[in-house]
Amino acid sequence: MLIDTHCHLDMLDLAPYDHKIKAAIDAAYHKGVRQLLTISVDLNKMDTVLSFTKRAGIYASCGVHPLQSDGLLTDDVLLRQYANDPKVIAIGETGLDYFYEASEQAHDAQKVSFIHHLQTAGELGLPVIVHTRNAKQDTLSLIRQYGNSATAGVLHCFTEDYEMAKAALDENYLISISGIVTFKAADELKETVRKLPLDALIIETDSPYLAPVPFRGKKNEPKYVSEVAQYVADLKGIRYEALLEATAANFHRVFSKVNPQHQIQLDENS
Repeated sequence: MLIDTHCHLDMLDLAPYDHKIKAAIDAAYHKGVRQLLTISVDLNKMDTVLSFTKRAGIYASCGVHPLQSDGLLTDDVLLRQYANDPKVIAIGETGLDYFYEASEQAHDAQKVSFIHHLQTAGELGLPVIVHTRNAKQDTLSLIRQYGNSATAGVLHCFTEDYEMAKAALDENYLISISGIVTFKAADELKETVRKLPLDALIIETDSPYLAPVPFRGKKNEPKYVSEVAQYVADLKGIRYEALLEATAANFHRVFSKVNPQHQIQLDENS
């Protein structure tokens, strides 16, 4: 099963599809995609995110991105409300981003928000989707201190080094690989993918961002997860089908609310 484990359906460029989300999802289906996880970055837009989950095979997360300009999470009341939805399978995207935010005050606010997400996820038994950039030590420290290794989660769109990946694996986290791995300059990431065990990996698009080669520079979309999968399979020296089988099994193991039998169909009423 081909799964896009991280996309933002509410942000896709739908102009090529006559502005119809159904057509974009159908395009992904024709490339073999059978499940999607659409990611929340702002709880104020959570109702829109949840609207996509009416179609079989599509799930959602709930959370606040560390760079959310409308404000970070300061309590978990609304987060818990949305997490009770049966189609919400994870908390996040949350985490730390020191690349775009340099001030200590901003870092402290991100840490408070991240801790709320980690604690809530642990109490509710849900995995956490973690965004981390230029915040290696703080990310790992907070995961260890406030996370729940039994439910763990995923370091999404991974771009850090092998040492961080290995440390995350020790906490039971998955490593999610995006189209960045196809970029010419991503030599360290390619080597990390080669080193990591197959049972540690899942794949994603992070669409509409980071379209893989040969679509780099264009708007990304879920159907391009097949390009990421093929590239990772080649790096690992395994068959495409074996990569899909392993990454789907990893996803369903950690995101345990997902029913593998509930898949995207062309007829959304079927």
